[in-house]
Amino acid sequence: MAWRLPDPPDFARHNEEVAAVWRAYHAGRPTRVPVSIHGSIRNLLQNPALNDTGYTFQDFFEDPEAQIQCQLAYQAWYRNHVLCDREMGPPANGWTVAVDFQNSYDAGWFGCPLYYDGNAVPDTVEILKENKRKLYAMECPDPLRGGLMGRAVEFFEYMHERCRTLEFQGLPVHPPTTIPGEGCDGPLDAAYKLRGAAELCLDMVTDPGYYHDLMGFVTDCLIRRMRAIREWRWERFPDAPDKGQFRRPGYGFADDAIVLLSVAQYREFVLPYHRRMIEAFSDGGRIGVHLCGDATRFFPLLRDELNVYSFDTGFPVDHGQLRRDLGPEAQIQGGPPVMLLKGGPIPALRESVRSICASGVMEGGKFILIAANNMAPGTPVEHVAAMYDAGKEFGRY
Repeated sequence: MAWRLPDPPDFARHNEEVAAVWRAYHAGRPTRVPVSIHGSIRNLLQNPALNDTGYTFQDFFEDPEAQIQCQLAYQAWYRNHVLCDREMGPPANGWTVAVDFQNSYDAGWFGCPLYYDGNAVPDTVEILKENKRKLYAMECPDPLRGGLMGRAVEFFEYMHERCRTLEFQGLPVHPPTTIPGEGCDGPLDAAYKLRGAAELCLDMVTDPGYYHDLMGFVTDCLIRRMRAIREWRWERFPDAPDKGQFRRPGYGFADDAIVLLSVAQYREFVLPYHRRMIEAFSDGGRIGVHLCGDATRFFPLLRDELNVYSFDTGFPVDHGQLRRDLGPEAQIQGGPPVMLLKGGPIPALRESVRSICASGVMEGGKFILIAANNMAPGTPVEHVAAMYDAGKEFGRY
């Protein structure tokens, strides 16, 4: 297994092809299915064969210099060795770093402490698990200094100072333009990280008054924070193209925790809070959603109730049935499970891509082939290349 391509493509030729593929896709006249492979910093930090920085996930969460060095090393590897329909090779305008606390920023902002377990992705400890009544003494944290957001601002300021003179592989390094918190991982996701997943689900049934108090509090606070961080960014960057636009086209959201529920439970217990988020930040047009896990049972309802027409899926997914359920106007992002991409074998991976593309999901020209949903650490680059080649072969219109 290899972590680096032995024979990288001609980057200029690759990038020209990629640009043409995406132009055709967005014009509604796709020539083939675009192939998009996304990963995170886990692919560097949790792969000893790639991580020569000496940093761990704890360093990454506690040291802004570790974030800079790890992100640059990961970007250099990704842009040179992960084949997909994305620009490869050195970035024309330089590298960019960002403040990154993975999926802990919501709960960490509310005051949940972080814990570290070896070199796993840090997680948070539920602060309402043992005594849920502590909720009634809580107030919304300071959007910029509360909990983990205080550290985020410190990292942001460090990165801006550091990037004044920083270069990487002969190119400038640009600092972040914002901090985590302009979006969120979803109100239900935040609530269960405060209360505990089993406890929150029991509250729905045994203490619905408390459940709605918690969800109302979480939703109110998240909306307040998301607005405040945007205002802070606009003050720092007065030329920002979205300045003053709280409600914007193409709004997207996530809330992976809904996979714990039935469709009826989602409608009763979560849909009203998602609607509040959308009313605060969407201009009323079509929006997108990211949902990992076995979540496709919610998609028709999300389309009909919340105007969702772009679905970023995980697994398991019956892609042909999903297209029949949603119709040709919905954009679907889906593909082989990340375990298959990582473990192979390559013939099984190719067959999975062939079967997905032949399922009917390509009808309407709004399908993007992805690794469902986030490339796992230790995925061989030859598996990624095989999936890319299969997508180009079987995804032709």
